[in-house]
Parts: sequence; C-alpha cells; structure tokens
Amino acid sequence: MNHTAVELDPRAISAWTADRMVFVELTDGRQIGFPAARFRLLATASDDALAEVELCLNGAALRWETLDEDVTVRGIVEGRFQLPLPMPLAA
Repeated sequence: MNHTAVELDPRAISAWTADRMVFVELTDGRQIGFPAARFRLLATASDDALAEVELCLNGAALRWETLDEDVTVRGIVEGRFQLPLPMPLAA
C-alpha cells in the first residue's frame, strides 16, 4: 500500500459556515476557511443555502445539495478556487 498517497489526500471531519465564510476541520487537526465568494454558485447563494454544507466521499468533498455544488477538500487545501479574492471596498 502506498502510504504517501493516503497522507497527501486531505479529508475533512467537519464543515460549517459563518459570515459568508466556509470552514473545514481536517483529520490532521487543521482548520481552514475560504470566502464563499471564491466559487460562483456559493457567491450568490443565500446564507441559509450556504449553511447546508455537508461532507461527502468520506470527507474528501463538500456538498451543497440544494445548490448542486461540490468542492473538493484537496482543492481547498491547495488553494484552487474558481474566482479571485474579492477586492476590498474603497474607503
């Protein structure tokens, strides 16, 4: 068995949202988050729809059933997003 491949495959044990951010807790104890605005469907989702995040594929992906959106945990960890970071509003 190739243990390196298993170690490089990040998995989530929980996922939640707060203030238009999506957070995941990984099996190695890290917690990471990203703005919902980094994905097209999540950016326009209501707060209620965004909060319906579930883990699927044994923690390898996040799923929003009502939005029909899937995001891989590996992609999140590697920083692969559909959209650039939103620019802050001018003061």
